[in-house]
Amino acid sequence: MRIKEKIIEKILAACALVTVLTTLGIILILAIEAFSFFGKVSIVEFFTSTQWTPLFTQKSYGILPLLSGTALTALIAITVALPVGIIIAVYLNEYAPRRVRKILKPLLEILAVVPTVVYGFFALMIVTPILQSFIPGLSGFNALSPGIVMGIMIIPFVSSLSEDALSSVPDSLRQASFGMGSTKFQTAFKVMVPAASSGIIVSAILAISRAIGETMIVAIAAGSQPRFTFDPMVPIQTITSYIVQVSMGDVPHGSIAYQTIFAAGITLFIFTFILNNISYWIKTRYQQKYE
Repeated sequence: MRIKEKIIEKILAACALVTVLTTLGIILILAIEAFSFFGKVSIVEFFTSTQWTPLFTQKSYGILPLLSGTALTALIAITVALPVGIIIAVYLNEYAPRRVRKILKPLLEILAVVPTVVYGFFALMIVTPILQSFIPGLSGFNALSPGIVMGIMIIPFVSSLSEDALSSVPDSLRQASFGMGSTKFQTAFKVMVPAASSGIIVSAILAISRAIGETMIVAIAAGSQPRFTFDPMVPIQTITSYIVQVSMGDVPHGSIAYQTIFAAGITLFIFTFILNNISYWIKTRYQQKYE
């Protein structure tokens, strides 16, 4: 038995080591290529210039247009996903019968496994024409449509994690609220949601990280026009969609234009790394522990 336990322990340790080494390998590749890129391009220009034209004759390497496009679509997505996700979580935890909850929660999580390319064409072919019917100035490619669809996609992240946070709140708080004459609605939104706020905030941050890293929806429906703007009705380009554009093989391997994808990639990695660490800090710092 002891030998079997040792073997199992070594296998588990090896699996954990593979994930760590994979992460280190990704960081190493990004860092090496990014350092090579920044040896040719000023890092000040990279983070301050509002022109991103590395594939044009007149080249400029300011990543702000890609950052603004990424931030804009992620902001639209979380604006859609956060209120809807919290309302769904409250319904599942406070109002839905147990049988309905067991059916509805898995069905809701199906949204998270739909291929993102399907979401992309849904945004382009269905959502955009619907929006254009009452927003005449909306471009065929825009930030609003993919942002909304990304919000629909990340609803399960918010609702599932928020529902788990609400479930961890002890029933004694709910009963105390009822005992003081509060209605079910008041109890849900003035007692349960504040008590689970740390978990809900973490779910929102993780959902934003997922939206920032989304590729196919924005690549299909947002267009490929890097511009420094926060207007959701015009075509934009995100970091991920630019990486897809360059990775299609039209740019010579090893050229400075090719190295831009690594500079953009490590920028995206840093932002998502910061967001994930913020969520972890919030969880450990503000999480309520109930006995």
